[in-house]
Amino acid sequence: MTDPYNDRVRELFADPAHAGDLDNAATGWFEDQGIRIRLAAETENGVLTKLRFRAYGCPHVLAACEAVCRQYEGQAIAALEAFKSGQIMADLAALSDRTVSSTTSIRPVFSAGTPR
Repeated sequence: MTDPYNDRVRELFADPAHAGDLDNAATGWFEDQGIRIRLAAETENGVLTKLRFRAYGCPHVLAACEAVCRQYEGQAIAALEAFKSGQIMADLAALSDRTVSSTTSIRPVFSAGTPR
C-alpha cells in the first residue's frame, strides 16, 4: 500500500504555525462534503500581514491551508487573485480523487479576494 502522505504533507501537518484565530480580522468560510475551512486575515496598506486558518478535513486539507498561509502571508491582497491550487496539489502529492477534491476546496476561500 502506498503511503498517502509525503514528507511535505507531514511537515505542514506537524507544524501548523498558522492554525488558530485572529481577533477583529476579516474572515472567509468554506464548507462542503464534510470539509470546513475558515481563513482569517489581518491587512495593512493592502498587504496580508497575518493569516490564520481553522480547518476540518483530511491531513491534506490542513497541510494545504498551512501551505497557502505560508505562501501568502506578507503578500499583497491582490496576490490572492492569482491563487492556483495545482501547485499545492503537486507539492502535497495528492494521490486520490478525494484528496484532490479536498485540497482544491480551499480555492473558494483563498481566491475570492479579501476574506470577509
